[in-house]
Amino acid sequence: MAQYSPEIERSHITRLPDVNFDNLVFGEQFSDHQYELLYHEDTWGSPRIIPYGPIPVFPAVTTLHYGQAVFEGMKAFRYRDGRINIFRLEDHYNRFVRSCERLCIPPVPRPFFVEGIKTLIDIDREWVPRSKYKSLYIRPIVFASDQTLGLRRSRSYRFHILCGPVGDYYSEGIKPIRLTTMPQYVRAVQGGVGDVKVPGNYAASLKPTLEAQEKGYTQVLWLDAREHRFVEEVGSMNIFFVIDDVLVTPPLNGTILPGITRSCVLELALLKGLRVDERPVSIDELIGLHGSGSLSEIFGSGTAAVISPVGHIHHQGRTITILSKEMGPVARWFYDQITAVHHGEIPDEKSWCTII
Repeated sequence: MAQYSPEIERSHITRLPDVNFDNLVFGEQFSDHQYELLYHEDTWGSPRIIPYGPIPVFPAVTTLHYGQAVFEGMKAFRYRDGRINIFRLEDHYNRFVRSCERLCIPPVPRPFFVEGIKTLIDIDREWVPRSKYKSLYIRPIVFASDQTLGLRRSRSYRFHILCGPVGDYYSEGIKPIRLTTMPQYVRAVQGGVGDVKVPGNYAASLKPTLEAQEKGYTQVLWLDAREHRFVEEVGSMNIFFVIDDVLVTPPLNGTILPGITRSCVLELALLKGLRVDERPVSIDELIGLHGSGSLSEIFGSGTAAVISPVGHIHHQGRTITILSKEMGPVARWFYDQITAVHHGEIPDEKSWCTII
């Protein structure tokens, strides 16, 4: 294995003047550089940081046919003093490795992942927005690069890191979003890949999400694949409920992605002294709790949206409507705490921040 000593080819042209940082569309802008690392003959090669641009991919590359790929998503934030915080970098690396293991992809060595991101962000640090609630989104991806139509584990891989400035993930911002169940579709099954971050999970969600949006909803609230009763997660978030002052969320049972922001919420809940219950929650139970007044808040958590309040859930002709015009007090507290850590406004008591 090569040592982490990246070759750096700096871009001669920057696209920064073309970016409107006051009106960022999520995932549409990319910084000046990318990170590249290739795997061949049982070893990772030498890392490179190069200008952002096309990469060579042949039509027979196995990922295009069999989907052997893994990605991550994390963010970097700017402190008031100009320093950059890469949030929960080690946790994202650990999840990335677990995802790679599930898809038989050789894990990228830790220095090549962690130091690679730090170097790339340092070079493109002017791309990190200066406004609060905006960030630099970081997308590492590894994919099989053999040219073969044979169904087998690839022998070569490409690892890339790209990034770009982002604002709110949802067009609603932090206003409550509208969800609907789609029991005719499933997201993941026990023993599958629902608990790892692989492209196929998201590709399969596109059709039901489009159908939901055509009906006026923001995302799909996924139910379990066996009984179509128990709530699992939202298309891009984990889900939480405040029931009789208890924070309730579905347990990680092999079908739910273990979100990094989900972990933040659970850890902060303990600091707040809020009782937490990780247990199965059925959609029928939620509707009943709403009718009795026991269900006071619903919100999602995820890297892209941070905390997103849910104001409306539809299920087979029945609806739940809660705080339809504003974020509830519990969700607001988590949002304020996490974003304050993002930007260095309160102490990083959990050592979540990597400062460059």
